[in-house]
Amino acid sequence: MRKVAIVGVGSTEFGELWDKSFRSIFLSAGLSALEDVGIGGKEIEAIYVGNMSGGKFIDQEHIAALIADHSGLAEFGIPAVRVENADASGGSAFRQAYMAVASGIHDIVIAAGIEKVTDANDPMEVLSTAIDQEWERFIGADLPAIYAIIARLHMHRFGTKEEDMAMVAVKNHRNAVHNPRAQFRKEISVEDVMGSPYVAEPLKVLDCAPLSDGASAVILASEEVAKKLCDDPVYIDACTQASDYFSIQNRRDILTFDAVVRASRKAYKIAGIEPKDVDVAEIHDSFTITEILAYEDLGFAKKGEGANLIREGETEIGGKIPVNTSGGLKACGHAVGATGIRQIVDLVLQLRCEAGKRQVNAEKALALNIGGSGATAVVTILSR
Repeated sequence: MRKVAIVGVGSTEFGELWDKSFRSIFLSAGLSALEDVGIGGKEIEAIYVGNMSGGKFIDQEHIAALIADHSGLAEFGIPAVRVENADASGGSAFRQAYMAVASGIHDIVIAAGIEKVTDANDPMEVLSTAIDQEWERFIGADLPAIYAIIARLHMHRFGTKEEDMAMVAVKNHRNAVHNPRAQFRKEISVEDVMGSPYVAEPLKVLDCAPLSDGASAVILASEEVAKKLCDDPVYIDACTQASDYFSIQNRRDILTFDAVVRASRKAYKIAGIEPKDVDVAEIHDSFTITEILAYEDLGFAKKGEGANLIREGETEIGGKIPVNTSGGLKACGHAVGATGIRQIVDLVLQLRCEAGKRQVNAEKALALNIGGSGATAVVTILSR
């Protein structure tokens, strides 16, 4: 396996982009990534696109070919592949791009993610197709309800409080203030979160990430090519993926996302590091309880002690392990198919020391992208 580097990154803003089309969004992100590294489209050998549900959100399938065409790359005949893994579509597309370069099949490729949800009648209904339609959705559950069950059991078993989850939202909103691409660049308080209406008790409106429009793109290259394109590329030390039982009723313990545990432990082994060596992380926080669970499943805290990290400020900028310096899904926004790529973009900016007022001192960075209620997990470790 060859070493693989990230040589270019680009992203649109995330939010309700009513005045922008699906095509214009992905074109903007892709061009930004190409401009970042200073190359043209003719040098790209393949495209991997994360997109959860273009068919339901905008009535458009065959997304990868559309992107290749509208980006002006169809004339080169390069392969374009759409990857779908619910919320983990972006992370999964990134992993496919990584393997294509690491294996030697391609030397330079684009991994991108996009979602345009504001054109849909009921985006949450579409997102809830990521859970078991026969055993969960049919009896009335949706994605927030599944996470509410998980949150309530975590509270019962380990003493986690609603205020603890609220502190996750407060931290991530504070971080997003200085992120020019974030959907919600406004601080909130624990009282704001606690006073917001319940979506699925104990989860409130401000415990839930929005469904957003947006696109992100990264350019991956072999080490040999990367050294010719930039002086200090960011290297991919590991990129792993794991699965768990689809329906939560079949899982060993719904308070442990085994896919996250397996993917992260394999990534640590490949990268030759331990959880304590991670300097900054972008963690999937579709709901505030998800981030607390991730602290535990990634090995940043023991099982049941994830809330202690947020209580003690350990995951704040300036803390022991800063998490979601971008604002996370909660405040930066959750453009479902783009989220996994957006996480990589933000970590690359951190490792390049280009994160502005959100900058932390980091040599090793970790991204965790989760699909649905935890049936899919993609973990990526980067280093400068």
